[in-house]
Amino acid sequence: MIIKGKATSLDIAHLAGVSQPTVSRALRGSPMVNEETRKRIQAIADQLHYKVDKNASNLRTQHSGTLALLFFEDPTPDDSQINPFFLSMLGSITRACALQGYDLLISFQQLSTNWQADYEDSNKADGLILLGYGDYLESQSRLERLVEQGTHFVRWGAALPGQPGVSIGSDNFQGGHDITAHLLAQGRRRIAFLGHASNHYPEFFERYRGHLQALQDAGLVAEAGLQVDAVTTEQSGFEAARELLERDEPFDAIFAASDLIAIGAMKALHERGLRVPEDVAVAGFDDIPMAGFVNPSLSTVQQDTKLAGSMLVENLLRLINDEPVESQTIPVKLALRKSSGAIQA
Repeated sequence: MIIKGKATSLDIAHLAGVSQPTVSRALRGSPMVNEETRKRIQAIADQLHYKVDKNASNLRTQHSGTLALLFFEDPTPDDSQINPFFLSMLGSITRACALQGYDLLISFQQLSTNWQADYEDSNKADGLILLGYGDYLESQSRLERLVEQGTHFVRWGAALPGQPGVSIGSDNFQGGHDITAHLLAQGRRRIAFLGHASNHYPEFFERYRGHLQALQDAGLVAEAGLQVDAVTTEQSGFEAARELLERDEPFDAIFAASDLIAIGAMKALHERGLRVPEDVAVAGFDDIPMAGFVNPSLSTVQQDTKLAGSMLVENLLRLINDEPVESQTIPVKLALRKSSGAIQA
C-alpha cells in the first residue's frame, strides 16, 4: 500500500486489518485491545511516523486535557497575591499533571463568578483544583453550587465531615497538638495562640483544638486572653503579637497558626526587646522555605507539599473518570529549630 501525504488512523487500520476505532483504542493504551494486536498496530504506526493528534482526540472525547488550578488571592507584601505555602505546592501539582499527560491552567478564584461555565462548560479544563478560600463560611455556598452543577473539583483544606466536595488536607489537629506538646516539653506553661479560632477558618480552628488538647493533657487550662485572631500574613502576626503584649497577660511561648504569623510575631517581640527563644519561645505551622532562614530559625509543623500536590491531581482525575473519591488527611511532622529552644544558638 502506497500512502500519499500524512498517514491517518484509517491507513493504519487497513494495514493492520482492524477497524479505525480499534486503532484509536490501541494507541491510547486501552485494555480493550489485546497485547498482540496493540503491538502490531503500534509497529505500523511507528513505520508510518504516525503521531496522535491530541487536539482532534480531545474534541472527540470532549476532554480538554487540561486541569485548572485556581489560587485564592491572599494579601501579600509583594504583587504575587499568593500564599508562599501554596507556591511550594505548585511544583508538585505541575509535575503530577505532566506525569498524567495533562496541561495546567493557572488563575485566581476571584477572576471568575462561575467556575463551571468558565472552565468545564467552555472546555477550557476538565476539572478544578482550589488552593485557599479565605473565610470558609463565605465560600461554602460557592462550593455547594459546584457540587450541584456536577463540577469536577478538589480543594486543599481541612477534611472535615459535612463539607461539600472532596478535600485533601493535613492533619491540623495532630500538628497543633504535637507542636504545643513540644513547647510544653521545653518548660513553657503559658502558651499563646495567634490565629483565628473559629469555623470561619477550619484549618486554624483544628490547629487550635489540637493546641487545647495538648494543654489539657498537661493538666493546664487555656486562657482566653492568650488567644488573638490573625490571618496568614506577617503584618497580621505582627499586629496580633503587639495586641497580645498590650493585654499585659504573662506568656512564655507563642504557637502561631502559620509561619507567616509567627515571623510577624517575632518582629514584634524583637521591637519590644524580648529575646526568642530565651524570653518567649515561638513556633509556627506550614514549614515554608523562609522558616529555615529567619533568625532565629523557626520551629514549625511541616506539611508534605509534594504528597499533597500529587494527591490533589490523582483524586481530581479519579473524579473526572467517574471513580469514587473521598476526602483524605495527610500526616504531618515537626521541624524543630532554634525559635522554640529545640536547638541551642
